[in-house]
Amino acid sequence: MPITQQQLLQILPNAGRQAGVFVPVLNTAMNRYGIVGTARAAAFIAQVGHESGQLRFVREIWGPTVQQAGYEGRADLGNTLRGDGPRYRGRGLIQITGRANYAACGQALGLDLISTPELLELPQHAAMSAAWFWSTKGLNTLADQGGFAKITRRINGGLTGQAARQSLYDKALKVLI
Repeated sequence: MPITQQQLLQILPNAGRQAGVFVPVLNTAMNRYGIVGTARAAAFIAQVGHESGQLRFVREIWGPTVQQAGYEGRADLGNTLRGDGPRYRGRGLIQITGRANYAACGQALGLDLISTPELLELPQHAAMSAAWFWSTKGLNTLADQGGFAKITRRINGGLTGQAARQSLYDKALKVLI
């Protein structure tokens, strides 16, 4: 069952007008990647809600912070050329990061994200890239098992913001019943 704008605003009240922009593209992306049913949808909405500041940010705010400066030259992200760090900063609702991830995501979605990384800032691609990432990391299975902390680790690499993520998840489970 598709998520409604009202439900999305109940879960992510700070989304404001962005909720109306993202509802149709989220539903399309979630349907394409099998993020259906309460457990999966609640976990997905909670995680993308946290990662995007409740749908307000589709591009990582650049300092650069110490962590962001560390993106430069990171072979595990495929950042092998000078400038790859800021060029392939986190984008989309789940913050796809690094040249290698942009290449893989672009191939899966039929987009040239290497030449035009800003495409992930468009709502339809921001949502679809998040659902693609979710699928490639096997997060539907973890959502089905109730492994919310494990989902956070696969998205974030750690448990950064876990209390806020958990709060959104708890709210989403109630709203999406």
